[in-house]
Amino acid sequence: MKSDDSQGDLAEVSVIVLKSFDNQYPEDDINVKTLNNLRIIVVDDNIDTLILITVILEDYGAKVMTATSASEALEVIRDFELDFLIIDIVMPQEDGYSLIGKIRTLENTQKKAIPAIALTAVDTDEARQLAFKSGFQNYLTKPFDNRELVIEIANFLVNCN
Repeated sequence: MKSDDSQGDLAEVSVIVLKSFDNQYPEDDINVKTLNNLRIIVVDDNIDTLILITVILEDYGAKVMTATSASEALEVIRDFELDFLIIDIVMPQEDGYSLIGKIRTLENTQKKAIPAIALTAVDTDEARQLAFKSGFQNYLTKPFDNRELVIEIANFLVNCN
């Protein structure tokens, strides 16, 4: 949308409409607040992906933080208590493999053991194997199914407890 400002220049404004995914699968047990109060960080250089995943996870009760780079994510991980990581592999400056490697070598034993899903558009056996070797517990490809992402997180949590 464009509008005139007081100086006669045009200012461009983007409007983003967020759709709630609540009750997307009303017949499915996973639709309850499965991830209630789970603290998750999503790391991706694509803002649209961050917004989408945030909306999905918050609909399931999670508390979501986001980062657009590996360095920003490391700061958040050092400063906050988190329960789960979702990390894109292909990012500028530093990729997700490098980030998870740094996380797995942190001094804080609790922080270096935070479970992580690699979420990426790269769909090769080599990339998948490297993700697991680097320290990810799971690997999902984009585009992803909203329900599959939530189920993967919930299944991991159930299997850990």
